[in-house]
Amino acid sequence: MTQPGELRSNRREFITTSTAAMAALAGTAGATSGALDPRLVNAPLPKFKPHKPVGKDEAIRMALIGAGGMGNGHMDGILRARRDGAENVDVVAVSEVAKKRRERTVKKLAEGQEGVEVTGYVDYLEMLEKEDLHAVLIASPEHWHAQMAIDAMAAGCDVYLEKPMTLRLEEAIRLKRAVDSGDKILQVGTQYMMLPKYEEARRLIKEGAIGQPTLSQTSYCRNSPNGEWLYGIDADVKPGEQLDWDRWCGPLGKCDFDTEVFHRWRRYRKWSTGIIGDLLVHMMTPLIYALDLGYPTHVTASGGHLVFPDMDNHDQVMLTVEFENGHTMIVAGSVCNDRGLEVLIRGHEGDLLLGGSNLVLQPQSPFTDEVDPQTIDCSYSDEQGKLRLNWLSCVRTREANRSTVDLGLKHMIVVDLATRSMWDKKSYRFDPYTMRAEAV
Repeated sequence: MTQPGELRSNRREFITTSTAAMAALAGTAGATSGALDPRLVNAPLPKFKPHKPVGKDEAIRMALIGAGGMGNGHMDGILRARRDGAENVDVVAVSEVAKKRRERTVKKLAEGQEGVEVTGYVDYLEMLEKEDLHAVLIASPEHWHAQMAIDAMAAGCDVYLEKPMTLRLEEAIRLKRAVDSGDKILQVGTQYMMLPKYEEARRLIKEGAIGQPTLSQTSYCRNSPNGEWLYGIDADVKPGEQLDWDRWCGPLGKCDFDTEVFHRWRRYRKWSTGIIGDLLVHMMTPLIYALDLGYPTHVTASGGHLVFPDMDNHDQVMLTVEFENGHTMIVAGSVCNDRGLEVLIRGHEGDLLLGGSNLVLQPQSPFTDEVDPQTIDCSYSDEQGKLRLNWLSCVRTREANRSTVDLGLKHMIVVDLATRSMWDKKSYRFDPYTMRAEAV
């Protein structure tokens, strides 16, 4: 039986190995080209502790990694669910490298959970070793997603992982290996997966209601007057007592402190995929689920700095994605114009309109006698809260969760290859049988 000290040693050895591989790519992160890096795809997995069952009347013991805006938003939702009796859950620990954020979140959770002791940690590995946990919610910057999720599962925990699932495709493939090799549940935080209209669309497509799906489209467009992701900067947060900066940099290697990077990392190509990973995954993931047409196999994308040239990542993007059977998806994203594309699945015999709360089936003109028009009520609310509750329910029951690692891998194929395509000015193919990608 593995002892706690041995478990921590195994994780430390693992993080050293994969961090070295990540650091080797740090200088070219965001501007990768050619084939996937085998050092990341084949990085070794740690030894995994088995999942510990949750007793019928037992509270789920969970922890948070990353106590920024998104992490605290999730904790507010968990506290509401706990207060309303929607789930029996105790948040007992918080790991965060910034002292103010850590202490503020620990205080809020302690005050919101009478009788529950909440402990703060700088080192998430120390937290995983010391705390007796069932589950971990990870809301760290995306360059940490894969490493933290794998370490949490190695410690025996189920994981809720914020989107995008990972920063790079290599990490996504390795993370899927980790999930497939064990008994853990990984929920990816793409909450539109809980919208009933996508479930209804999947059903209608499988029933042949629109014939062969031919072309789909979606978008996430918004307009920021002064620039995107300009979160407030706390001048007191700097390396030393207030911030473990080297630990924040983590898998991408040490670099000089930049308060803009720490507070606004989504603006920078080394640390984030910007519009594609932060916004478009919300729209692509449920559409990929509804179509159920296998893996993306060919991605071409273009991006521009049309309004905000001071932002490293693009302010407008356009993607074309082909799937295994030849289906094409068009995806647009912008932070400088808020008029998006209608969410739509075109078929040979009919179209599915998904832009509103309801699902509308419209027959194509040659098939009006064979295809009946339909409007299906799909009204819904608080999809993010529902996705968290779905995860917690699955932690307890071991049923299949809604937003899976398989869908996460599919959206990461698009995210990563579209990012490469925009920076390299090339088109990329992905082979789902060999899990390899290359420029064409």
